[in-house]
Amino acid sequence: MQLKLSLVLALGLTSALSTSLSAQSTKDGAITPRILESLRKSESKSPSEQALHNAIALQGMKDFFVNPKRPRELEDKFSIEVKSQGITDQKQSGRCWLFTGLNVLRAQLMAREQSGKFFFSQNYGFFWDQLEKANLFLEGIIETRKASDEDKKVEWLFKHPLSDGGQFTGISDILSKYGVVPAEVMPETASSNDTRLMGQIITRTLRQTGIALRKAAAKGESLAQLRQRKEVCLKQVYRILSLNLGEPPMSFSYTLRNAKGEAISTDTYTPQSFYQRFVGADLKDQFVMLMNDPSRPYYKTYEIDFDRHSYDGRNWTYVNLPMEEIKQMAIASLKDNTMMYYSCDVGRELDRSKGIAALNNYDYASLLGYDFTMDKAERIKSFDSGSTHAMTLKAVDLDASGKPTKWKVENSWGEQSGVKGHIIMTDGWFDAYTFRLVVNKKYATAKVLELLKTKPVQLPAWDPMFAPDAP
Repeated sequence: MQLKLSLVLALGLTSALSTSLSAQSTKDGAITPRILESLRKSESKSPSEQALHNAIALQGMKDFFVNPKRPRELEDKFSIEVKSQGITDQKQSGRCWLFTGLNVLRAQLMAREQSGKFFFSQNYGFFWDQLEKANLFLEGIIETRKASDEDKKVEWLFKHPLSDGGQFTGISDILSKYGVVPAEVMPETASSNDTRLMGQIITRTLRQTGIALRKAAAKGESLAQLRQRKEVCLKQVYRILSLNLGEPPMSFSYTLRNAKGEAISTDTYTPQSFYQRFVGADLKDQFVMLMNDPSRPYYKTYEIDFDRHSYDGRNWTYVNLPMEEIKQMAIASLKDNTMMYYSCDVGRELDRSKGIAALNNYDYASLLGYDFTMDKAERIKSFDSGSTHAMTLKAVDLDASGKPTKWKVENSWGEQSGVKGHIIMTDGWFDAYTFRLVVNKKYATAKVLELLKTKPVQLPAWDPMFAPDAP
Protein backbone atom coordinates (compact mmCIF):
# COMPACT_ATOMS: atom_id res chain seq x y z
CA MET A 1 0.00 0.00 0.00
CA GLN A 2 2.80 2.38 0.94
CA LEU A 3 4.66 1.56 -2.33
CA LYS A 4 1.48 2.21 -4.39
CA LEU A 5 0.98 5.54 -2.65
CA SER A 6 4.61 6.51 -3.39
CA LEU A 7 4.15 5.63 -7.06
CA VAL A 8 0.95 7.64 -7.28
CA LEU A 9 2.60 10.64 -5.66
CA ALA A 10 5.61 10.35 -7.95
CA LEU A 11 3.42 10.14 -11.06
CA GLY A 12 1.42 13.09 -9.83
CA LEU A 13 4.53 15.19 -9.27
CA THR A 14 5.90 14.25 -12.68
CA SER A 15 2.63 15.17 -14.37
CA ALA A 16 2.44 18.44 -12.46
CA LEU A 17 6.03 19.28 -13.38
CA SER A 18 5.45 18.54 -17.06
CA THR A 19 2.29 20.69 -17.05
CA SER A 20 4.14 23.50 -15.31
CA LEU A 21 7.02 23.38 -17.78
CA SER A 22 4.66 23.23 -20.75
CA ALA A 23 2.83 26.30 -19.49
CA GLN A 24 6.00 28.35 -19.44
CA SER A 25 7.36 30.23 -22.43
CA THR A 26 10.55 28.19 -22.95
CA LYS A 27 13.60 29.89 -24.38
CA ASP A 28 15.66 28.06 -27.01
CA GLY A 29 18.35 26.05 -25.27
CA ALA A 30 16.38 25.56 -22.03
CA ILE A 31 15.46 22.15 -20.58
CA THR A 32 12.02 21.37 -22.03
CA PRO A 33 9.46 18.62 -21.23
CA ARG A 34 10.72 16.72 -24.28
CA ILE A 35 14.31 16.77 -23.02
CA LEU A 36 13.17 15.77 -19.51
CA GLU A 37 11.23 12.83 -20.92
CA SER A 38 14.27 11.78 -22.93
CA LEU A 39 16.45 11.95 -19.81
CA ARG A 40 14.02 9.85 -17.79
CA LYS A 41 13.82 7.18 -20.49
CA SER A 42 17.62 7.00 -20.68
CA GLU A 43 17.73 5.72 -17.07
CA SER A 44 17.78 1.93 -16.87
CA LYS A 45 15.15 0.39 -14.57
CA SER A 46 16.86 -3.02 -14.35
CA PRO A 47 17.33 -4.71 -10.95
CA SER A 48 21.12 -4.48 -11.30
CA GLU A 49 20.92 -0.73 -11.95
CA GLN A 50 18.65 -0.29 -8.91
CA ALA A 51 21.13 -2.26 -6.80
CA LEU A 52 23.90 0.05 -8.03
CA HIS A 53 21.77 3.10 -7.14
CA ASN A 54 21.27 1.75 -3.63
CA ALA A 55 24.96 0.97 -3.09
CA ILE A 56 26.18 4.37 -4.30
CA ALA A 57 23.55 6.18 -2.23
CA LEU A 58 24.93 4.46 0.88
CA GLN A 59 28.69 4.69 0.27
CA GLY A 60 29.31 7.10 -2.60
CA MET A 61 31.03 6.51 -5.96
CA LYS A 62 34.69 6.40 -4.94
CA ASP A 63 35.02 2.65 -4.36
CA PHE A 64 33.19 1.91 -7.60
CA PHE A 65 35.85 3.69 -9.63
CA VAL A 66 38.71 1.50 -8.33
CA ASN A 67 40.18 -0.57 -11.14
CA PRO A 68 40.65 -4.23 -10.07
CA LYS A 69 43.51 -4.41 -12.58
CA ARG A 70 45.37 -1.46 -11.02
CA PRO A 71 48.99 -1.97 -9.93
CA ARG A 72 48.82 -3.35 -6.37
CA GLU A 73 52.36 -2.17 -5.75
CA LEU A 74 55.32 -0.71 -7.60
CA GLU A 75 58.63 -2.08 -6.41
CA ASP A 76 60.47 0.41 -4.22
CA LYS A 77 63.76 -0.13 -6.03
CA PHE A 78 65.30 2.46 -8.31
CA SER A 79 68.39 2.49 -10.48
CA ILE A 80 69.10 6.09 -9.42
CA GLU A 81 68.07 7.38 -5.97
CA VAL A 82 69.30 10.28 -3.88
CA LYS A 83 69.52 9.21 -0.24
CA SER A 84 67.78 11.19 2.46
CA GLN A 85 66.71 10.70 6.08
CA GLY A 86 63.45 11.63 7.76
CA ILE A 87 59.98 12.49 6.49
CA THR A 88 58.28 15.80 7.21
CA ASP A 89 54.58 16.43 7.84
CA GLN A 90 52.90 19.69 6.87
CA LYS A 91 49.76 18.66 8.81
CA GLN A 92 46.67 20.81 8.08
CA SER A 93 48.47 23.47 6.08
CA GLY A 94 49.24 24.36 2.48
CA ARG A 95 52.98 24.75 3.07
CA CYS A 96 54.10 21.91 0.78
CA TRP A 97 56.17 24.36 -1.30
CA LEU A 98 58.15 25.36 1.82
CA PHE A 99 58.60 21.77 3.04
CA THR A 100 59.72 20.72 -0.42
CA GLY A 101 62.26 23.51 -0.86
CA LEU A 102 63.71 22.93 2.60
CA ASN A 103 63.80 19.16 2.01
CA VAL A 104 65.94 19.73 -1.07
CA LEU A 105 68.32 21.94 0.93
CA ARG A 106 68.49 19.69 4.00
CA ALA A 107 69.41 16.67 1.86
CA GLN A 108 72.33 18.65 0.46
CA LEU A 109 73.36 19.77 3.96
CA MET A 110 73.35 16.21 5.35
CA ALA A 111 75.39 14.90 2.44
CA ARG A 112 77.87 17.76 2.47
CA GLU A 113 78.36 17.91 6.25
CA GLN A 114 78.10 14.13 6.81
CA SER A 115 75.58 14.92 9.54
CA GLY A 116 72.84 12.87 11.13
CA LYS A 117 69.16 13.49 10.50
CA PHE A 118 68.52 17.23 10.19
CA PHE A 119 65.48 19.45 9.61
CA PHE A 120 65.16 23.16 8.90
CA SER A 121 62.38 25.09 10.66
CA GLN A 122 59.40 25.41 8.35
CA ASN A 123 57.69 27.59 10.96
CA TYR A 124 60.46 30.18 10.72
CA GLY A 125 60.16 30.51 6.95
CA PHE A 126 56.37 30.52 7.15
CA PHE A 127 56.34 33.48 9.57
CA TRP A 128 58.24 35.69 7.13
CA ASP A 129 56.31 34.34 4.15
CA GLN A 130 53.00 35.45 5.64
CA LEU A 131 54.33 38.89 6.59
CA GLU A 132 55.84 39.41 3.13
CA LYS A 133 52.65 38.29 1.38
CA ALA A 134 50.68 40.75 3.51
CA ASN A 135 52.98 43.55 2.38
CA LEU A 136 52.76 42.37 -1.24
CA PHE A 137 48.97 42.62 -1.11
CA LEU A 138 48.98 46.05 0.53
CA GLU A 139 51.47 47.43 -1.99
CA GLY A 140 49.32 45.97 -4.76
CA ILE A 141 46.35 47.90 -3.39
CA ILE A 142 48.42 51.07 -3.25
CA GLU A 143 49.67 50.54 -6.82
CA THR A 144 46.10 50.13 -8.11
CA ARG A 145 44.57 52.90 -5.96
CA LYS A 146 43.45 54.91 -9.02
CA ALA A 147 41.82 51.92 -10.73
CA SER A 148 38.07 51.33 -10.42
CA ASP A 149 36.56 48.80 -8.06
CA GLU A 150 35.67 46.70 -11.12
CA ASP A 151 39.27 46.59 -12.37
CA LYS A 152 40.37 42.98 -12.94
CA LYS A 153 43.58 43.31 -10.90
CA VAL A 154 41.83 45.07 -8.00
CA GLU A 155 39.25 42.28 -7.94
CA TRP A 156 41.99 39.63 -8.04
CA LEU A 157 43.89 41.26 -5.17
CA PHE A 158 40.88 41.30 -2.88
CA LYS A 159 40.08 37.69 -3.77
CA HIS A 160 43.65 36.59 -3.04
CA PRO A 161 45.16 38.77 -0.30
CA LEU A 162 46.96 35.86 1.38
CA SER A 163 47.41 32.11 1.30
CA ASP A 164 49.66 29.52 2.89
CA GLY A 165 50.32 27.97 -0.53
CA GLY A 166 53.09 28.99 -2.87
CA GLN A 167 55.91 27.73 -5.03
CA PHE A 168 59.66 28.01 -5.49
CA THR A 169 59.48 31.80 -5.64
CA GLY A 170 58.82 31.61 -1.90
CA ILE A 171 62.00 29.62 -1.35
CA SER A 172 64.09 32.05 -3.37
CA ASP A 173 62.43 35.22 -2.04
CA ILE A 174 62.02 34.38 1.64
CA LEU A 175 65.09 32.27 2.44
CA SER A 176 67.46 34.55 0.58
CA LYS A 177 66.21 37.54 2.58
CA TYR A 178 65.61 36.09 6.05
CA GLY A 179 67.89 33.06 6.20
CA VAL A 180 67.06 29.74 7.86
CA VAL A 181 67.18 28.15 11.30
CA PRO A 182 67.12 24.54 12.53
CA ALA A 183 63.75 23.07 13.48
CA GLU A 184 64.69 23.00 17.18
CA VAL A 185 65.25 26.76 17.21
CA MET A 186 61.71 27.63 16.04
CA PRO A 187 59.52 24.51 16.26
CA GLU A 188 56.03 24.00 14.89
CA THR A 189 52.99 25.35 16.76
CA ALA A 190 49.27 24.59 16.71
CA SER A 191 48.69 27.39 14.19
CA SER A 192 51.57 26.44 11.89
CA ASN A 193 50.23 22.88 11.77
CA ASP A 194 46.69 24.09 11.15
CA THR A 195 46.80 27.48 9.43
CA ARG A 196 43.13 27.95 8.60
CA LEU A 197 41.90 30.25 11.41
CA MET A 198 45.05 32.37 11.57
CA GLY A 199 44.90 32.80 7.80
CA GLN A 200 41.25 33.84 7.93
CA ILE A 201 41.95 36.51 10.57
CA ILE A 202 44.94 37.95 8.69
CA THR A 203 42.99 37.89 5.42
CA ARG A 204 40.11 39.82 6.96
CA THR A 205 42.57 42.32 8.45
CA LEU A 206 44.19 42.85 5.05
CA ARG A 207 40.90 43.29 3.19
CA GLN A 208 39.71 45.82 5.76
CA THR A 209 42.93 47.79 5.41
CA GLY A 210 42.78 47.47 1.62
CA ILE A 211 39.34 49.10 1.59
CA ALA A 212 40.60 51.87 3.91
CA LEU A 213 43.62 52.49 1.67
CA ARG A 214 41.43 52.90 -1.41
CA LYS A 215 39.10 55.29 0.43
CA ALA A 216 42.06 57.34 1.71
CA ALA A 217 43.57 57.47 -1.78
CA ALA A 218 40.26 58.66 -3.21
CA LYS A 219 40.32 61.51 -0.69
CA GLY A 220 43.74 62.56 -1.90
CA GLU A 221 46.11 61.14 0.71
CA SER A 222 49.74 61.05 -0.45
CA LEU A 223 51.78 57.90 -1.10
CA ALA A 224 53.71 58.54 2.12
CA GLN A 225 50.46 58.74 4.11
CA LEU A 226 49.14 55.53 2.52
CA ARG A 227 52.33 53.71 3.44
CA GLN A 228 51.97 54.92 7.03
CA ARG A 229 48.54 53.26 7.05
CA LYS A 230 50.10 50.15 5.55
CA GLU A 231 52.69 49.99 8.32
CA VAL A 232 49.95 50.10 10.98
CA CYS A 233 48.38 47.04 9.31
CA LEU A 234 51.74 45.25 9.12
CA LYS A 235 52.15 45.73 12.87
CA GLN A 236 48.75 44.08 13.36
CA VAL A 237 49.76 41.18 11.12
CA TYR A 238 53.13 40.84 12.88
CA ARG A 239 51.37 40.57 16.24
CA ILE A 240 48.97 37.90 14.96
CA LEU A 241 51.90 35.91 13.57
CA SER A 242 53.91 36.29 16.79
CA LEU A 243 50.98 35.12 18.92
CA ASN A 244 50.41 32.08 16.73
CA LEU A 245 53.85 31.09 15.48
CA GLY A 246 56.23 32.65 18.01
CA GLU A 247 58.62 35.49 17.30
CA PRO A 248 61.54 34.56 15.03
CA PRO A 249 64.97 34.46 16.72
CA MET A 250 67.57 37.06 15.87
CA SER A 251 70.47 34.83 17.00
CA PHE A 252 70.90 31.34 18.46
CA SER A 253 73.50 28.72 19.40
CA TYR A 254 73.46 25.38 17.59
CA THR A 255 75.45 22.16 17.57
CA LEU A 256 75.41 20.12 14.36
CA ARG A 257 75.87 16.38 15.03
CA ASN A 258 76.80 13.32 12.99
CA ALA A 259 74.82 10.09 12.76
CA LYS A 260 76.32 8.86 16.06
CA GLY A 261 75.21 12.00 17.86
CA GLU A 262 78.74 13.36 18.12
CA ALA A 263 79.25 17.11 17.76
CA ILE A 264 80.55 18.26 14.38
CA SER A 265 80.44 21.97 15.11
CA THR A 266 79.03 24.37 17.70
CA ASP A 267 78.59 28.07 17.07
CA THR A 268 76.34 31.10 17.52
CA TYR A 269 74.48 32.16 14.39
CA THR A 270 72.02 34.63 13.02
CA PRO A 271 69.46 33.14 10.60
CA GLN A 272 71.36 34.80 7.75
CA SER A 273 74.77 33.48 8.85
CA PHE A 274 73.29 29.99 9.31
CA TYR A 275 72.01 30.23 5.74
CA GLN A 276 75.42 31.26 4.45
CA ARG A 277 77.17 28.49 6.40
CA PHE A 278 74.84 25.60 5.64
CA VAL A 279 72.99 26.54 2.44
CA GLY A 280 75.13 29.10 0.65
CA ALA A 281 73.28 28.77 -2.65
CA ASP A 282 72.16 31.70 -4.74
CA LEU A 283 68.52 30.66 -4.86
CA LYS A 284 67.50 33.54 -7.10
CA ASP A 285 69.93 32.96 -9.98
CA GLN A 286 71.26 29.42 -9.59
CA PHE A 287 68.02 27.64 -10.51
CA VAL A 288 65.58 27.52 -13.41
CA MET A 289 61.92 26.53 -13.35
CA LEU A 290 60.87 24.21 -16.14
CA MET A 291 57.19 23.90 -17.01
CA ASN A 292 55.23 21.46 -19.11
CA ASP A 293 52.18 23.34 -20.38
CA PRO A 294 51.15 21.93 -23.78
CA SER A 295 48.33 24.49 -23.99
CA ARG A 296 50.98 27.10 -24.88
CA PRO A 297 53.87 27.12 -27.34
CA TYR A 298 57.02 25.33 -26.20
CA TYR A 299 60.50 26.91 -26.19
CA LYS A 300 59.28 30.19 -24.78
CA THR A 301 59.79 31.84 -21.40
CA TYR A 302 56.85 33.12 -19.38
CA GLU A 303 56.52 35.42 -16.38
CA ILE A 304 53.39 35.73 -14.24
CA ASP A 305 52.50 39.06 -12.66
CA PHE A 306 52.55 39.00 -8.83
CA ASP A 307 53.89 35.42 -8.95
CA ARG A 308 56.22 36.03 -6.05
CA HIS A 309 56.13 35.97 -2.26
CA SER A 310 57.55 39.40 -1.47
CA TYR A 311 57.17 42.87 -2.94
CA ASP A 312 60.92 43.18 -3.49
CA GLY A 313 61.16 39.66 -4.90
CA ARG A 314 61.08 38.73 -8.56
CA ASN A 315 58.26 37.24 -10.56
CA TRP A 316 59.47 33.77 -11.35
CA THR A 317 60.27 33.11 -14.98
CA TYR A 318 59.73 29.62 -16.31
CA VAL A 319 60.67 27.88 -19.53
CA ASN A 320 57.94 25.85 -21.22
CA LEU A 321 59.26 22.57 -22.60
CA PRO A 322 58.15 19.14 -23.81
CA MET A 323 58.21 16.47 -21.09
CA GLU A 324 61.03 14.49 -22.69
CA GLU A 325 63.43 17.42 -22.37
CA ILE A 326 62.38 18.09 -18.77
CA LYS A 327 63.00 14.43 -17.92
CA GLN A 328 66.43 14.60 -19.51
CA MET A 329 67.46 17.36 -17.07
CA ALA A 330 65.77 15.62 -14.12
CA ILE A 331 67.76 12.45 -14.77
CA ALA A 332 71.00 14.44 -15.06
CA SER A 333 70.33 16.01 -11.65
CA LEU A 334 69.50 12.69 -9.98
CA LYS A 335 72.58 11.04 -11.46
CA ASP A 336 74.58 13.80 -9.76
CA ASN A 337 72.90 13.01 -6.40
CA THR A 338 70.81 16.19 -6.38
CA MET A 339 67.12 16.27 -5.46
CA MET A 340 64.74 18.76 -7.06
CA TYR A 341 61.66 20.84 -6.26
CA TYR A 342 58.85 19.16 -8.20
CA SER A 343 55.11 19.86 -8.46
CA CYS A 344 52.18 18.11 -10.06
CA ASP A 345 48.42 17.54 -9.95
CA VAL A 346 48.83 15.10 -7.08
CA GLY A 347 45.21 14.06 -6.52
CA ARG A 348 44.71 12.65 -10.00
CA GLU A 349 44.74 8.86 -10.29
CA LEU A 350 46.55 8.57 -6.92
CA ASP A 351 46.06 5.55 -4.69
CA ARG A 352 46.90 7.53 -1.56
CA SER A 353 46.93 4.58 0.82
CA LYS A 354 49.50 2.70 -1.24
CA GLY A 355 51.37 5.78 -2.47
CA ILE A 356 51.01 4.76 -6.13
CA ALA A 357 50.21 7.24 -8.91
CA ALA A 358 49.25 5.37 -12.09
CA LEU A 359 46.92 6.06 -15.01
CA ASN A 360 45.09 2.74 -14.55
CA ASN A 361 44.34 3.10 -10.83
CA TYR A 362 40.71 3.96 -11.57
CA ASP A 363 38.13 2.82 -14.11
CA TYR A 364 35.54 5.53 -14.73
CA ALA A 365 34.06 4.12 -17.94
CA SER A 366 32.64 0.93 -16.38
CA LEU A 367 30.48 2.86 -13.91
CA LEU A 368 29.68 6.02 -15.89
CA GLY A 369 29.37 4.53 -19.35
CA TYR A 370 31.92 6.96 -20.76
CA ASP A 371 35.55 7.81 -20.10
CA PHE A 372 37.44 11.09 -19.58
CA THR A 373 39.39 11.65 -22.76
CA MET A 374 40.70 15.24 -22.52
CA ASP A 375 44.41 15.51 -23.17
CA LYS A 376 46.74 17.53 -20.93
CA ALA A 377 46.36 20.75 -22.93
CA GLU A 378 42.57 20.49 -22.83
CA ARG A 379 42.59 19.81 -19.09
CA ILE A 380 44.67 22.95 -18.53
CA LYS A 381 42.54 25.16 -20.80
CA SER A 382 39.34 24.06 -19.09
CA PHE A 383 40.83 24.52 -15.56
CA ASP A 384 40.38 20.78 -15.00
CA SER A 385 44.04 20.21 -14.09
CA GLY A 386 46.99 22.21 -12.88
CA SER A 387 49.82 22.16 -10.39
CA THR A 388 48.43 21.51 -6.90
CA HIS A 389 51.20 20.07 -4.74
CA ALA A 390 54.97 20.26 -4.38
CA MET A 391 57.21 17.34 -3.44
CA THR A 392 60.89 16.45 -3.66
CA LEU A 393 61.90 14.43 -6.72
CA LYS A 394 64.54 11.96 -5.53
CA ALA A 395 64.60 8.81 -7.70
CA VAL A 396 64.09 7.38 -11.17
CA ASP A 397 64.20 3.83 -12.49
CA LEU A 398 65.69 3.44 -15.97
CA ASP A 399 65.26 0.44 -18.25
CA ALA A 400 68.06 -1.19 -20.24
CA SER A 401 67.79 1.49 -22.94
CA GLY A 402 67.99 4.34 -20.40
CA LYS A 403 64.29 5.24 -20.57
CA PRO A 404 62.46 6.02 -17.31
CA THR A 405 59.79 3.57 -16.16
CA LYS A 406 58.90 5.07 -12.78
CA TRP A 407 59.77 7.96 -10.46
CA LYS A 408 59.80 8.56 -6.72
CA VAL A 409 59.14 11.68 -4.65
CA GLU A 410 59.63 12.44 -0.97
CA ASN A 411 56.33 13.84 0.30
CA SER A 412 55.39 15.96 3.32
CA TRP A 413 52.32 14.08 4.55
CA GLY A 414 54.07 12.17 7.33
CA GLU A 415 55.82 8.80 7.52
CA GLN A 416 52.58 6.80 7.55
CA SER A 417 51.40 8.01 4.15
CA GLY A 418 52.15 6.20 0.91
CA VAL A 419 55.38 4.25 0.69
CA LYS A 420 56.95 5.25 4.02
CA GLY A 421 56.20 8.90 3.28
CA HIS A 422 56.91 8.67 -0.47
CA ILE A 423 54.86 8.43 -3.67
CA ILE A 424 55.92 6.22 -6.58
CA MET A 425 54.70 7.32 -10.03
CA THR A 426 54.60 5.45 -13.30
CA ASP A 427 56.27 7.26 -16.20
CA GLY A 428 52.89 7.59 -17.94
CA TRP A 429 51.42 9.35 -14.90
CA PHE A 430 54.53 11.56 -14.70
CA ASP A 431 53.91 12.71 -18.28
CA ALA A 432 50.20 13.41 -17.72
CA TYR A 433 50.29 15.28 -14.41
CA THR A 434 53.76 16.78 -13.94
CA PHE A 435 53.88 20.57 -14.26
CA ARG A 436 56.90 22.23 -12.61
CA LEU A 437 60.46 21.15 -11.99
CA VAL A 438 63.19 23.39 -10.59
CA VAL A 439 66.73 22.37 -11.54
CA ASN A 440 70.14 23.80 -10.92
CA LYS A 441 71.27 25.61 -14.07
CA LYS A 442 74.30 23.34 -14.33
CA TYR A 443 71.91 20.55 -15.40
CA ALA A 444 70.03 22.77 -17.86
CA THR A 445 70.57 22.27 -21.57
CA ALA A 446 72.22 24.93 -23.72
CA LYS A 447 68.83 25.55 -25.35
CA VAL A 448 67.24 26.36 -21.97
CA LEU A 449 70.06 28.71 -21.00
CA GLU A 450 69.62 30.58 -24.28
CA LEU A 451 65.86 30.83 -23.75
CA LEU A 452 66.47 32.45 -20.36
CA LYS A 453 68.09 35.36 -22.20
CA THR A 454 64.90 36.12 -24.13
CA LYS A 455 62.19 38.51 -22.97
CA PRO A 456 59.47 36.49 -21.23
CA VAL A 457 55.83 36.60 -22.25
CA GLN A 458 53.94 38.43 -19.48
CA LEU A 459 50.91 36.59 -18.09
CA PRO A 460 48.32 38.09 -15.70
CA ALA A 461 48.00 37.01 -12.07
CA TRP A 462 44.74 35.19 -12.84
CA ASP A 463 46.38 32.88 -15.37
CA PRO A 464 45.80 29.14 -14.65
CA MET A 465 49.54 28.61 -14.20
CA PHE A 466 49.56 30.95 -11.17
CA ALA A 467 47.82 28.32 -9.03
CA PRO A 468 49.95 27.76 -5.91
CA ASP A 469 51.21 24.41 -4.71
CA ALA A 470 49.27 23.90 -1.51
CA PRO A 471 47.70 20.57 -0.38
